[in-house]
Amino acid sequence: MSSKFNYGTDHLTIGICLDIAAGKTKGIIGDEAAARVQASYNEVKKIVHAQLPVYGINTGFGPLCDTHINEEDTSTLQSNLLKSHSVGIGKPIPQEIAKLMLISKVHALAQGYSGINPATLDRIIWHIDHDVIPVVPEKGSVGASGDLAPLSHLFLPLIGLGEVFINGEKFPAGQILKDHNLEPLVLGPKEGLALINGTQFILAFAIKAVQRLNDALNLVDLIGAMSLEGLMGSARPFDARIHAIRPFKGTELVAARLFTLLSESEICNSHVNCDRVQDPYSLRCMPQVHGASRNAWLHLKELTEIELNSVTDNPIIFDANDTISGGNFHGQPLALPLDYATIAAAELGNISDRRCYLMSEGRYGLPKVLTNDPGLNSGLMIPQYTTAALVTENKTLCFPASADSVPTSLGQEDHVSMGSISGRKLHQVIDNLEYIQAIELLYATQAMDFRRPLKSTPVIEACHSYIRHYVPFINEDRIFATDINQIHQLITNGSLLATANEAALNNNINLNHNDEFGIY
Repeated sequence: MSSKFNYGTDHLTIGICLDIAAGKTKGIIGDEAAARVQASYNEVKKIVHAQLPVYGINTGFGPLCDTHINEEDTSTLQSNLLKSHSVGIGKPIPQEIAKLMLISKVHALAQGYSGINPATLDRIIWHIDHDVIPVVPEKGSVGASGDLAPLSHLFLPLIGLGEVFINGEKFPAGQILKDHNLEPLVLGPKEGLALINGTQFILAFAIKAVQRLNDALNLVDLIGAMSLEGLMGSARPFDARIHAIRPFKGTELVAARLFTLLSESEICNSHVNCDRVQDPYSLRCMPQVHGASRNAWLHLKELTEIELNSVTDNPIIFDANDTISGGNFHGQPLALPLDYATIAAAELGNISDRRCYLMSEGRYGLPKVLTNDPGLNSGLMIPQYTTAALVTENKTLCFPASADSVPTSLGQEDHVSMGSISGRKLHQVIDNLEYIQAIELLYATQAMDFRRPLKSTPVIEACHSYIRHYVPFINEDRIFATDINQIHQLITNGSLLATANEAALNNNINLNHNDEFGIY
């Protein structure tokens, strides 16, 4: 464990949150946060003893908010809340997403506005530190009033109910508590509500999407540069002067990256004086298209980080005489940028498919379908069918979930965000995008081989060689799904990006022209 993070007081970035989930950083409750949490917990006890009417502490929930709850029943009220709201269905969400939910919830509760018992926070941190991860179904949240259903499932293990994952295997939570000599918690007033009222389901999907889409954006520039080399396109459209007079941040960054990736390429330099006036848009407009997606990513990153350091439950406890029932649990601030990012991710696949098509046409000195013997061999004709299918599937996923709202809770909750669906859909689009990128790499490496003995630049050549180590040159037809899946693995395990970054470092090449586009 290389470092520590103080929940509730330090600023939590997306990168740090992912590092805590990966076990690289340890999250702790420092003295300042502990004092705040204890003070807030004490204020809730004052409210109960004084019988001050405060929503969710001594009242029912939702449309039952006018129902008074006796002091002796306040604990039962909270455990009933977790049980009754555990209505999620579908497959379990990935364990990393559930762990990110735990981490982001601890950080929100540790700020001292939620009335949580310090012992409850300690138990949640125990789950994080020991990788005992609750089983959370993927469907059931409308993204307002908090992610009620998934958060209820997330915290059932605190009271000895539900299931947990340990090393990928499911176990009853009660059994695991016994195995570790731990007793189920008895929730105090406000605790159940504090646990399930919040946006941590939407937020966890957003955190992971920021990381995944960032990787995809870094790859799409690299893959686009490789395709441009295979097609003998021009690097002139990436001249910084063009983009300085239309200075979108994402566009300028992509242009700088592409210019750097292609600088002093033998392939590029071999056709400087050719009579080709300009390239198709899928090559020439990479800064504008990739860059627009980067702008959407930046918007999502900035808002996700705000949410990551926010208090999103209800009511907010300032002191016993100052509690406010507000709407910080509403998921709309993330639902909209998640839908925006979904379109941005889909467009990366759209332009990638166009480059695949371009490389198969037999233009610019390349053989049709990138094979030496077309006719007898279909070559790379059909993989583009797969990119076309994936691109269209992504388009169907681009309908914004946040554009809809279905009233719930007998009309008390009459506008909801549906941001939980936005978050899940974005990951489906990124899943498809990673396969589209794998197919474009299959095309680009093959196209580059037809330009030999000319070489590209160190980073591009390192990536070409790395792919060729796993996927040989295509001399004749074979089962191309095997090649696609192999390249897909190099994308998803991070090794291809790592190869590019190592080559850049070894050759003193800077591909990170703007720190704002990082996750730390």
